[in-house]
Amino acid sequence: MSFLKKLMVTAAFSAAMFVNAAYAENVKIALVVKSLGNGFFDAANKGAEEAAKELGDVDIIYTGPTKATAEAQIEVVNSLIAQKVNAIAISANDADALVPALKKAMDRGITVISWDSGVAPEGRQLHLNPSDTGLIGETIIKLAADYLPEGGDVAILSASSTATNQNAWIDAAKKILPEKFPKINLVATVYGDDDSAKSTDEAKGLLKSYPNLKAIIAPTTVGVVAAAQVVTDENLIGKVNVTGLALPSEFKKFIDNGASQAVALWNPIDLGYSAVYLAHDLAVKKEEAKPGATLSIGRVGKVTLDDTNSAAMAPPFQFDKSNIEKFSKIY
Repeated sequence: MSFLKKLMVTAAFSAAMFVNAAYAENVKIALVVKSLGNGFFDAANKGAEEAAKELGDVDIIYTGPTKATAEAQIEVVNSLIAQKVNAIAISANDADALVPALKKAMDRGITVISWDSGVAPEGRQLHLNPSDTGLIGETIIKLAADYLPEGGDVAILSASSTATNQNAWIDAAKKILPEKFPKINLVATVYGDDDSAKSTDEAKGLLKSYPNLKAIIAPTTVGVVAAAQVVTDENLIGKVNVTGLALPSEFKKFIDNGASQAVALWNPIDLGYSAVYLAHDLAVKKEEAKPGATLSIGRVGKVTLDDTNSAAMAPPFQFDKSNIEKFSKIY
């Protein structure tokens, strides 16, 4: 073989190797959370990594701001656009404020979905709710009402005032109150911004402002721990019941000491896993997100999108003294 032919063969081989390497490059999926250092989102990332390993061609970028604000998340999104990720799966701090940045991402060919806390429809291709919104709203009130047979005053300690999921659950809870829980009197809703120190202050404020308060309902894993710690520290166990949405691993001690009778949650590992599956199939398999479409969420099952391109993953699960020990070892 002549030198020229050898050179041409070598060049062709190198080009083929380059093309194959390009196709072999892993899909980069960014799991963007409300804030880092939150046990719920850390558990979701475990599920995301599980899905990545199962799919085999995915690299997870687990990221988010240190403070749960829309402005900080916008900075994160802009950075991911510059990195040319393939997909962004975001739990939003604000449904509307993030839309321009996420539209920019989609204009650049990046797949965008929201999960847990949604983005307005124009800023994403689909949204994965952890569970049915109405069911969550009813559940958080029922968790308090089940232990208040005579009724009484309750208050809600939420995350941020702009958190899409929190506001939807609270609205659903308020709608169900007159019909199913007429003895329960919701006296206040306050916001701890998913910050432990602020949530603690808000819980203390509720106890001071409402001396007849019988329960604090916190549909946030940060707020529920803060409120239960306040009830414990102020020797109000047996007088004020703390309930809401909690990670068993973080909350077991408050079930054990009686600051709480029961809480609920879905599996955050499954939620992160499902979000990555959806993002992957939209980005790689070019699945179409449209009303009525049924999409795979791997081992968790399938979801069908509604007319807003949203779907619910699974019902919430209740934890109490009978089972929290078991689940606290899982998440």
